Amino acid sequence: MKLGIVGLPNVGKSTLFNAITAAGADSANYPFCTIEPNIGVVEVPDKRLDFLTKMSNSERTVPAVIEFFDIAGLVKGASKGEGLGNKFLSHIREVEAIVHVVRCFEDENVIHVESSLDPKRDIEIIELELILADLEVMTRRLDKVSKMVKNDKSLQAEYELVKKIVEGLESEKQARHLTYTEEELKLLKTFNLLTAKPVLYVANVDENYFSDPSANKYVDIVRDHASIDNSEVMVICGKIEEELSQLDEDEKREFLAEMGLGESGLDQLIRISYRLLGLISFFTTGPMESRAWTIVKGTKAPQAAGKIHSDMERGFIRAEVTKYDDVVKCGSMLAAREKGLMRLEGKDYVMEDGDIVFFRFNV
Repeated sequence: MKLGIVGLPNVGKSTLFNAITAAGADSANYPFCTIEPNIGVVEVPDKRLDFLTKMSNSERTVPAVIEFFDIAGLVKGASKGEGLGNKFLSHIREVEAIVHVVRCFEDENVIHVESSLDPKRDIEIIELELILADLEVMTRRLDKVSKMVKNDKSLQAEYELVKKIVEGLESEKQARHLTYTEEELKLLKTFNLLTAKPVLYVANVDENYFSDPSANKYVDIVRDHASIDNSEVMVICGKIEEELSQLDEDEKREFLAEMGLGESGLDQLIRISYRLLGLISFFTTGPMESRAWTIVKGTKAPQAAGKIHSDMERGFIRAEVTKYDDVVKCGSMLAAREKGLMRLEGKDYVMEDGDIVFFRFNV
């Protein structure tokens, strides 16, 4: 899973990136501190995998991972190249979802690129630049397809879809706000549009928020905007996350308890991102290795096997599936099997979160 962290300059993107990846990206009080996107790989914490490793006495544990791209701050005119905007926008096209960081804290020592704090304006600046960037791409595509469709009627559906998207973008509607048929959705994915990607808004607050949330009017502004398309909002304090990143696990738990927080911002971000993209995890376990595999909800067993190796999908015979909760109750895979809790599933089986699987295949 690849997530792109975007926002105006000086909203706390690189601070957040440093905190969740401990990657040491540059973070400074001036625009365009980040030129090339910093990329950090974060392991997805999963207590289920820890249990399986211990149960199987596995030599190694391989968690699922998320790639975070810290993309340089966008400004007005980014779609036209302002602030190296075109280069920055091209990086966003590589990600599966956008994490839009919005500044919701006042600090006269941290310069605001627009000279004042206004979350709604800041969000709309970024969104307009994404719209304009997509409009440029889709206008070129419309010109090309409109000429080709005259001699190739098989392109009619693509022409109609591109035309609809261009008209929507011209009305300043993001691609994800338009309605589509199932066939159009399949084609839409191939366009890789910025405004079609799901968005998670991150309201970056100061430390005072958690003692008195009602004193921060800016978070509600972000929530009101996100409600337009039912996008999710999470509240995070980049400075707190930075402190957490330097603590060990016991210290983290103690620190979070003192702050009255149930989980770190990273754990919350991962959990919401999985839900946003409709992802689940299944597991393989044994003496050699216990591993978590990430798949899209609704994936069938052969395709899940293909995540491990293409030969396993091609020569799929069956899946031996045991539910994680059943294994925990029984204490081991063997005990669960002896109680008849291991099921044999075929090609039509839809994988579920927490499935522990052994795939049979023959190539």
